[in-house]
Amino acid sequence: MIALLRTYLRPYRIRLSVVIVLLLIQAVGQLWLPSLNADIIDHGVVTGDTGRIMRTGGVMLLATLLLGLCSIAGSYYSARVAMGLGRDLRAALFHRVQRFSLREVNTFGTPSLITRNTNDVQQVQTFIVMALTLMVSAPITMVGGVIMALRENVELSGLLLVIVPVMVLVIAVVMVRAIPLFRSVQRKIDRINHILRENLTGIRVIRAFVRTRHEEERFAQANADLTGTMLSVARLFAVTIPAMMFIINSASIAILWFGGHLVDSGDLQIGSMTAFLSYMIQILFAVLMAVMSVALVPRAAACAERVQEVLLTQPAIVPAPPTTARRPQGTGTVEFREVEFRYPGAQDPVLSNVTLTFPPGLTTAVVGGTGAGKTTLINLIPRLHDVTAGAVLVDGVDVREHDQQELWHRLGVVPQRAFLFSGTVAQNLRYGKDTATHDELLHALEVAQAKQVVEELPGGLDAQIEQGGANLSGGQRQRLAIARALVRRPPIYIFDDSFSALDHTTDARLRAALRTDTADTTVIIVAQRISTVLSADRIVVLDEGTVVGVGTHEELLLGCETYAEIVASQLRTADGNGDRDGSGTRTVHQ
Repeated sequence: MIALLRTYLRPYRIRLSVVIVLLLIQAVGQLWLPSLNADIIDHGVVTGDTGRIMRTGGVMLLATLLLGLCSIAGSYYSARVAMGLGRDLRAALFHRVQRFSLREVNTFGTPSLITRNTNDVQQVQTFIVMALTLMVSAPITMVGGVIMALRENVELSGLLLVIVPVMVLVIAVVMVRAIPLFRSVQRKIDRINHILRENLTGIRVIRAFVRTRHEEERFAQANADLTGTMLSVARLFAVTIPAMMFIINSASIAILWFGGHLVDSGDLQIGSMTAFLSYMIQILFAVLMAVMSVALVPRAAACAERVQEVLLTQPAIVPAPPTTARRPQGTGTVEFREVEFRYPGAQDPVLSNVTLTFPPGLTTAVVGGTGAGKTTLINLIPRLHDVTAGAVLVDGVDVREHDQQELWHRLGVVPQRAFLFSGTVAQNLRYGKDTATHDELLHALEVAQAKQVVEELPGGLDAQIEQGGANLSGGQRQRLAIARALVRRPPIYIFDDSFSALDHTTDARLRAALRTDTADTTVIIVAQRISTVLSADRIVVLDEGTVVGVGTHEELLLGCETYAEIVASQLRTADGNGDRDGSGTRTVHQ
């Protein structure tokens, strides 16, 4: 935690200095007031010197007003520093996660990354506020209080040798027990977020399989687990604060008892005893405030450790250095040279010895069974993963040597799961090209067979889209996602099973329009449905991560057993369903 704070508090050194000065003034003033009060009692009240009482009282009043102003200013600047630190940490986490490859995102998990950017940063932020307002002034008050107490009476000060070690022992016990508990709390908050995210995302599946009760029980178990741990923390501090108050009250009684005897014997004045009592209470309350701040240390330390874990994680995919990065130039040729890819720790590769070329002006389809490596193959082009052997080239240059922003700018990717952002239709379509005109949006919608869909929405292009496109059907989301890629007009299009939610008629019309609109570009289509790939110029067949066939539909039917089996299986399925729309199967049969 110290390393994290040292790094991110550096820009706030001036404000921190101001806060420390204000807190120092406040602490010194608080230590000065009891001596003024003792002076009033011993030299004003006892002697009946009303003028001295008024003068000293006026000084105390002015000092109190000054200390109040210092307290307000110190709290304000402390909050400014803490809020700025929180802002910087959230920004740093967000920027780091943006650079992560899929490997790092999957390693941490989406719920955990969200928790770290919100709850964990909030805990560190709260600790900074408490640390600046309490923990900075507490040591000054304790040390200064001891000095002032010794100045009043050395004999009574011997009580500190008993009281302070007892309080320190209590604090040490609390720290030892609290740190593991707070670490456990953060892990269990991650678990709650994980279950909640799964339920919100998969609510339709849960209801379809009548698993609502099961999910309620799963959440209740995680919730009870977190509650139990939080209660353990609460019980720990429920005992700590009363113990501190018992020590403070016991110390007050001891001071009055021994101090009374010293006053009775004439060795101590009444004003000095009241001042000593004030110093002792200040010292012990400073320790108590430190304990309350220390209560935040274990949790803040655990949270800071989790935040720093993300910030120190180096992405597996490292951008090319600016001095060597090359800007992609050319017509959009994509080439795979003896590519192998395996996930970390996996025994077998997902892709093995893949050598392919995707030239511009041609539509190339990639088919294969489930788990054949189709999506992994195309994820290597935008460097969502890096190859473990071989190379992927765009326009003759390894993608690892390209400038990443320029590489991504040349790609129009439509993923398996079409995702739309909250906002208007036009804002979603312009996501890849801010300067797109109204006519360009309409043209992209027309090619993607989504123009009628948008016209039927209230507001047309200004219609509101909910997060993730929740207010649209799966087919509508897919068509808008395709239109978004078309607006960008890149030299390379990648469609990862992006037509799966479309009916055969819409699929056929979209592919026909797409073929005309993307005639000079490189088009790569991953599909499960054979009817989607029939019109492709070439079809690549993958089986268990290797290329087992390349050619046209007719060539592969005759020369690729895997492709023939895929076609036959879909033909049987269509016949079993009565071939309701007839567009895909009859074409294959012919």
